[in-house]
Amino acid sequence: MTDINKMIDEMSPVVYERLVSGVELGKWQDGTVLSAAQRDSTLQLVMLYQARRLNQTDHFTVNSAGQINELSKSELKKQFKGESIAEFKEKDL
Repeated sequence: MTDINKMIDEMSPVVYERLVSGVELGKWQDGTVLSAAQRDSTLQLVMLYQARRLNQTDHFTVNSAGQINELSKSELKKQFKGESIAEFKEKDL
């Protein structure tokens, strides 16, 4: 059996991004659909990687203490204050 800690420690950022993409899209880059079991396992790997290797401040992530970060709406507004978001005029649509 593979040691999960060793797997996380040796995982490259490229592999992590591919796992995140797989979980988000429900399929791998080649188009192969993830089964429910694969998605669950992949999500666990992503969360472990985030907890151990990343300093996340996103709305729903896992912090280094293994707890879920959940930012409130006001905290998210503060985080993105001053950043412009794409605006469209009616004629553009």
